[in-house]
Amino acid sequence: MNIALIGYGKMGKAIEQIAIATGHTISVKIDATSDLYKQKDELQRSDVAIEFTQPESAYQNILTCFDLDIPVVCGTTGWLEKMPLVKKICLDKNKSFFYASNYSIGVNIFFEVNKLLAEIMNKHSSYDRILLEENHHLMKLDAPSGTAITIAEQMLSRIDRLKSWTAFDAADREDNHRKQNPADLPIYSVREADVPGTHCVKYLSAEDEIEIIHKAHNRTGFAKGALTVALWLVGKKGFYGMEDLLSL
Repeated sequence: MNIALIGYGKMGKAIEQIAIATGHTISVKIDATSDLYKQKDELQRSDVAIEFTQPESAYQNILTCFDLDIPVVCGTTGWLEKMPLVKKICLDKNKSFFYASNYSIGVNIFFEVNKLLAEIMNKHSSYDRILLEENHHLMKLDAPSGTAITIAEQMLSRIDRLKSWTAFDAADREDNHRKQNPADLPIYSVREADVPGTHCVKYLSAEDEIEIIHKAHNRTGFAKGALTVALWLVGKKGFYGMEDLLSL
């Protein structure tokens, strides 16, 4: 399979290493200084594009791939206000698109555990402080992470006493603790050197606390997941997410 890497940061390099080791070819590597249309010949020789860039460039990168009729696997977060438009264009023009906030199989298992725990905790209002913490590397610009937002939305849809989520810097944790609205789910974000990604959900009562956590040790799990999705997407038309892949 010929793979276009749109975004050649740490994630792009991790995907490249695994792809080559498993017999695939990287047809083009596009970094932040590249112009997609100037490299459209290389792009058009690709079976699929894997897009991990920045929020401000993801939308146009996706449309460019649609114009060139290249299936797109996107892992960029922070641009999701445009997702309904991407979905409409994808379906109207019979293109191929797959989005996930996180491609790690472990994280997607964590999502399922999170949903189950939220359903249980909906019946236990004595856990009146609920919070979410996420920690990533310094180069991750969006906060909270797309994964954290996915986790929060799963909780809001299952816990009746939660009505919204609010983003905070981790430095605000103690001050917010004293004035937290029980109907609001705080998401605390930390940015530290070379942290692939950690997400933690906590439920606290006067008597105890319960937490679930996923901690990535490296980027390999994310890269393997993105490559698995790319192989799966080739030959399909439509708008897909992890639920489609994992339901098979």
